[in-house]
Amino acid sequence: MPPGASWESLHFLKSSPWRPTCPPQGPEGHSCGQRSRRRFAVMPEAKPAAKKAPKGKDAAKPAPKEAAPKEAAPEEAAPQEAAPQEAPPGEAPPESPKAEVPSEEQSPVTEEPTGVFLKKPDSVSVEKGKDVVIVAKVNGKELPGKPTIKWFKGKWMELGIKSGARFSFKETHDSANNVYNLELHISKVVQEDRGDYRLEVKAKDTCDSCGFNIDVEVPRQDSSGQSLEDFKRSGEGKSEDAGELDFSSLLRKREVVEQEKKKKKDDDDLGIPPEIWELLKGAKKSEYEKIAFQYGITDLRGMLKRLKKAKVEVKKSEAFTKKLDPAYQVDRGNKIKLVVEISDPDLPLKWFKNGQEIKPSSKYVFENVGKKRILTINKCTMADDAAYEVAVADEKCSTELFVKDPPVLIVTPLEDQQVFVGDRVEMVVEVSEEGAQVKWIKDGVEMTKEDSYKARYRFKKDGKRHLLIFSEVTLEDAGRFQVMTNGGQCEADLIVEEKQLEVLQDIADLTVKASDQAVFKCEVSDEKVTGKWYKNGVEVRPGKRITISHVGRIHKLVINDVRPEDEGDYTFVPDGYALSLSAKLNFLEIKVEYVPKQEPPKIHLDCSGKTSDNSIVVVAGNKLRLDVAISGEPPPVATWLKGDEVFSAKEGRTRIEERVDLSSFVIESAERADEGRYTIKVTNPAGEDVASIYVRVVDVPDPPEAVRVTSVGEDWATLVWEPPKYDGGQPVTGYLLERKKKGSHRWMKLNFEVFTETTYESTKMIEGVLYEMRVFAVNAIGVSQPSLNTKPFMPIAPTSEPRHLTVEDVTDTTTTLKWRPPDRIGAGGIDGYMVEYCLEDSEDWIPANTDPIDRCGFTVKNLPTGARIIFRVVGVNIAGRSQPATLAQPVTIREIVEQPKIRLPRHLRQTYIRKVGEPINLLIPFQGKPRPQVVWTKGGAPVDSSRVNVRTSDIDTVFFVRQAARSDSGEYELNVQIENMKDTATIRIQVVEKAGPPLDVTVKEVWGSNALVEWQPPKDDGNSEITGYFIQKADKKTMEWFNVYEHNRQTHCTVPDLIMGNEYYFRVFSENICGLSDSPGVSKNTARIPKAGITYKPLDYKEHDFRTPPKFLTPLPDRVVVAGYAAALNCAVRGFPQPKVVWMKNKMEIREDPKFLMTNFQGILTLNIRRPTPFDTGTYTCRAVNELGEALAECKLEVRVPQ
Repeated sequence: MPPGASWESLHFLKSSPWRPTCPPQGPEGHSCGQRSRRRFAVMPEAKPAAKKAPKGKDAAKPAPKEAAPKEAAPEEAAPQEAAPQEAPPGEAPPESPKAEVPSEEQSPVTEEPTGVFLKKPDSVSVEKGKDVVIVAKVNGKELPGKPTIKWFKGKWMELGIKSGARFSFKETHDSANNVYNLELHISKVVQEDRGDYRLEVKAKDTCDSCGFNIDVEVPRQDSSGQSLEDFKRSGEGKSEDAGELDFSSLLRKREVVEQEKKKKKDDDDLGIPPEIWELLKGAKKSEYEKIAFQYGITDLRGMLKRLKKAKVEVKKSEAFTKKLDPAYQVDRGNKIKLVVEISDPDLPLKWFKNGQEIKPSSKYVFENVGKKRILTINKCTMADDAAYEVAVADEKCSTELFVKDPPVLIVTPLEDQQVFVGDRVEMVVEVSEEGAQVKWIKDGVEMTKEDSYKARYRFKKDGKRHLLIFSEVTLEDAGRFQVMTNGGQCEADLIVEEKQLEVLQDIADLTVKASDQAVFKCEVSDEKVTGKWYKNGVEVRPGKRITISHVGRIHKLVINDVRPEDEGDYTFVPDGYALSLSAKLNFLEIKVEYVPKQEPPKIHLDCSGKTSDNSIVVVAGNKLRLDVAISGEPPPVATWLKGDEVFSAKEGRTRIEERVDLSSFVIESAERADEGRYTIKVTNPAGEDVASIYVRVVDVPDPPEAVRVTSVGEDWATLVWEPPKYDGGQPVTGYLLERKKKGSHRWMKLNFEVFTETTYESTKMIEGVLYEMRVFAVNAIGVSQPSLNTKPFMPIAPTSEPRHLTVEDVTDTTTTLKWRPPDRIGAGGIDGYMVEYCLEDSEDWIPANTDPIDRCGFTVKNLPTGARIIFRVVGVNIAGRSQPATLAQPVTIREIVEQPKIRLPRHLRQTYIRKVGEPINLLIPFQGKPRPQVVWTKGGAPVDSSRVNVRTSDIDTVFFVRQAARSDSGEYELNVQIENMKDTATIRIQVVEKAGPPLDVTVKEVWGSNALVEWQPPKDDGNSEITGYFIQKADKKTMEWFNVYEHNRQTHCTVPDLIMGNEYYFRVFSENICGLSDSPGVSKNTARIPKAGITYKPLDYKEHDFRTPPKFLTPLPDRVVVAGYAAALNCAVRGFPQPKVVWMKNKMEIREDPKFLMTNFQGILTLNIRRPTPFDTGTYTCRAVNELGEALAECKLEVRVPQ
């Protein structure tokens, strides 16, 4: 019995259905009471007892019948599957003690299912180390299709990535009731599994989710570490509250508890198997997260704490001194070099790509540079994006090569377009790569395919060309469009205007006699416009006498054989426009009257007479017909004059047509030369009559002249022009302007209302792009032809002012300035800088340089000594000069005396050592003004100029010896002096060479298998300290020399492990900073090792048989992976001799397939599947075979395509 326990308490614990971990205290008591209530809400209801409760003391505490201890685990693991049962008739249902939980909480509260869930997952409480099953049911009738099921822990961690470790999923469909049964299995629950979970169901546009909780409880233990569940009562076939308490199970489990404590050293609370710890210990820190992801480890912090405590000594590679980088990246079409460095250049080396050996070719080039081994891959393609491995002896190292597409450049940019509403628009851009991804942006907002159906546009790809197509453009489609790639961008404007129809020639009223022809004609600006003719509001249909025609911009209505009923108002209405053109047809009736035979001629005009100024205005290009009615008896003769010249032509562009009582002057396609005064004179015997008409020909004006760009800015330009010489007979009302990019054929209007000035500032241009502009003149007649294009110009701005202008040096006649480039340079770049100066009291700036300088520094020379001068610097580019950067204070032109100082380099502050024959080249900087005097001496005397070359500048001195000799060793003194000021530095140079051989090498003593060898130091130490000796031995028979000691500091040594019966010579090399001496000192005598009788007695023991058949320590778990992401199947096997491992897919062996990479690291087997597809779904088997047997491990892999 545990200490402090009583029989009544043990009986109470046994009979309690909840087994609380502390004494119950009710709903308002200790926190354990709270936990008891929570556990009660998820535990299954107790089953009714098979027999009536016994009377007596135990009758007041009826206990439900419990399953055997082995059955308790599944009952607790799946509490949601337990269904409440009613008590049989005649038996009272068992009651729980009132002290445990309040009565209102004794039955779990069931939640009504909502949404697509018929049964939601229940929150459960499970004991650590046991299994649990979560069940849910989904109503398929509420879903439009097969649902996608996802289980989450917390808010974001999907449990599907941990499938196969301890988590498994089951999904079945009841087709009869259309119900989906969902199960989540968690084996061997650990403390980290506690928390909130969520089940999410998706099917097309339908989505629903619900949450639940898993609480992990640790079983209560007594002071000895035993669970109270181990108490039993003796006897079989009795109720659980009958019989005596049996403590034998506690005694039997003591030994098991001790074994479990030892096992916890290898497998702590994290639940990670020992073989995974071994894998983590040998892995790099960058691979910890990947391994944790593969094996379903969620407590990364606890894993890292344990790894930090474990002191792991990383085994150093014996074959590699420098391995491949973890990953490489290269642009498609470029070449890449994979470099590895090995310890022994004689070791064989092989390169592999996805497990297949690479052979040398023009694509793959192998290079050997010392210990470096280089694999060069030329003209990389997407097929070279793979895993690469290099093998040397038994060691391997691997890497991953990622091939990246090069940046996509814009070859042909977008062009500005100006269209009308309803037109078809194609905006085209050409890029450098086929199939490249481009982004279309309108007014800063990205255009997507999803929005294309609403906005009536579509995208099209044609090789390298990308098109944005508007079938019928609207006013809302106008804006600035931009195309962006990963290598550049371009933009253009789309201007959409409402269609405006202009009437070039209106319909004229007609007066027609019977049987004549009536022609109504009008001309509009758009050739595509159609229309209808109406008479008194009724549409006119073509017939035998009526003809309707449409040729280009001219619409005609012709009525032959005019009758009185044809008289009326005729109207032409263009389709699609709120416009109508009307004219009247007058029918002229002929009346026969008696006329005297003699009647003077008469010209019938509205205004006649020589003093009247009758004027007719005609538009150039139109037809003019002057019909003048005349009368007289006998019929008069009509004569036409232009000015004083008689005109009598009957045919041609200008002609006279004569009819009875009518004389007509016709001008086809009027021209400017036709303008003037026309006179008609009619005569007969009774007299004459004269009338004059002035014909004015008006036309569109001539194009503007002298169009030019006078100034430009960052995004603007000023355009100036002269008015046209000829205004077309009508005053010029204004101007229209257009611009385009150079090389483009699309002009963009700059103004829609006429502009009355002759100077215009165009804005919203792109800096650095060449433009052209032109101007149209406008009068009442129309628009002139365009002017000549301006010369191509580029909107560009000067740079900002240079920065940080400072004075670097000043002498009696010069000043050295330095500065930094401007903050803003712009598209025009910078051509250079101009330096200017002026005296302090003057405002005349004098240029210091005639041409711009490129560097950010300049020395202004020939300055007056003692003057105070102000300096400034301006940047110059194609747009002009920038704002100047000016010194704040004037500079006094005077030499500044600076004390001499030698800045001896750090490596010359110690003894400078060189070998014989090597050059000596010392560069020693110094400072001082004016230029100091520099002197080199050795031992107080000047240096030998035949051996030493000295070169001195304003800021440094160079000491040079072409080939060093030992005589060049010694102390050299450098003196730098300005007047009475002086600075001195001492440089110690030591020239060394190899030492001579040691002297008097002698074998002093021989004992056993050892020999004592002594020698004397060499006579010549090479002008350097002897750092040690190198000793070798050689058998007198073979005279092959073998190393004995290196870097031996003493002049004697003991040579051990000499072979008995052999005679040895010894030789010694001296060693200094230059290396070993060229010749050794050889021993004068030899060391002879005598033989001695030795008998070998083998040990008597039986060797242990370590052979074992193969056995899988870790099975293959079922996996569900996402297509396109690398997957790995892992298991662990044991066996001796080492078993041969074979991987199979669907019972077929996986051979040398580059898609699969198989590894075996200390018994941990891994099958890597590179970028799996749904075709890789199947059953994978790992078979291990050796001479003692074989073992199999099998799993199922499902590859899902993301939706």
